[in-house]
Amino acid sequence: MNILLINHYAGSLQYGMEYRPYYLAREWVRMGHRVIIVAASFSHVRSKQPMVNGNISEELIDDIQYIWIKTPSYKGNSIRRVWNMLTFVGTLTALSKKLSKEFKPDVVIASSTYPLDIYPAYLISRFAKAKLIFEVHDLWPLSPIEFGKMPKWHPFIIMMQIAEDFAYRKVDRVISILPKALDYMVSRGLTPEKFVYIPNGIDIDEWQSFNTLLPPQHQETIERLKQEGKFLICYAGSHGITNDLEYFVESAFYLRVLPVALVLVGQGPEKEKLQKYVVEHNLNNVIFLPHVLKNSIPELLSKMDILYIGWRRSPLNRFGISPNKLFDYMMAGKPIIHAIEAGNDLVRESGCGISIPPEDPYVVAEAIKKLMSISSSEREGIGRRGKEYVIDNHDYKILVKKFLEAIND
Repeated sequence: MNILLINHYAGSLQYGMEYRPYYLAREWVRMGHRVIIVAASFSHVRSKQPMVNGNISEELIDDIQYIWIKTPSYKGNSIRRVWNMLTFVGTLTALSKKLSKEFKPDVVIASSTYPLDIYPAYLISRFAKAKLIFEVHDLWPLSPIEFGKMPKWHPFIIMMQIAEDFAYRKVDRVISILPKALDYMVSRGLTPEKFVYIPNGIDIDEWQSFNTLLPPQHQETIERLKQEGKFLICYAGSHGITNDLEYFVESAFYLRVLPVALVLVGQGPEKEKLQKYVVEHNLNNVIFLPHVLKNSIPELLSKMDILYIGWRRSPLNRFGISPNKLFDYMMAGKPIIHAIEAGNDLVRESGCGISIPPEDPYVVAEAIKKLMSISSSEREGIGRRGKEYVIDNHDYKILVKKFLEAIND
């Protein structure tokens, strides 16, 4: 089968996020399919941008053919980001007939976060007489309306809404990583039978093969804390406003008399603010460390006693969440404290930790105390349930087969 996957932000192991298109494509290639990923040359979520010559460049990564469309760089949600989107969609639309003839796709997947790529995807699928799949990561324009507070009458929102409604009317199948999004999609015109839920996942074999040692700063800090007899609670990931980290840090107030250290590993726009708060309130039981490479994550998490992940309250969470970071946590086999209010909760479903309401530092501290009070063997049992759940339900080898079944059904 020839699979054309359009994802504006697609990355790879060498470029960074986002990883889902890469892992899906790599498994499909291993199964004998031919895959092209079409992506923008600049994306704010990548750690490294590809080199492009001219408006179109091609690159072979792990037998996946990438087509990079040159797009302008941007910072934040500026007008340049909108121009970046329009450049990508416009160039791809101009290439639609050429791609359909040269690649002859059997299926075309529109998978960017925003829905505008459905237009070139639709054209390519019609030219090639291919199936059309709409893969939904976030609900646009609902996300900028509810989270970004943009009015429904804003021209950008109207443009996105027209594209989303077009997608639900025209596609052969919707693949959603959001388990509770069906009712909303039906309200926008989707036939219910076209909906399939396929969550994010993890490459189990790859994760278990990672054995890169931690940087000296991380190694020395963790060893010192352990020598001091500290119980380590770790957050590893982006320090953004949605990650509920200020409440995690504030929980240190309620843990000052205990041999506990909160370890935050990563970078992000909120990190400086969090560090300033810790200094101003003299919280010497909170440690900040730089981010580590993906292949060092298993080693980092293995040295911790508990892992923390949290989410700010958001009406968008009612449709469910599928965070990649949570799969890393569960694969580490450690108990997880999950601060969440959403349509689904993998920690509760798998029994691999404690789920608590978000935005409450006292409740975070109480959950930490509860996990500290049980034996290490009990904590190991709790963590093991999470690892088994991920292996059974979220291995990309399983997910790619479900994806193909949804295409071929």
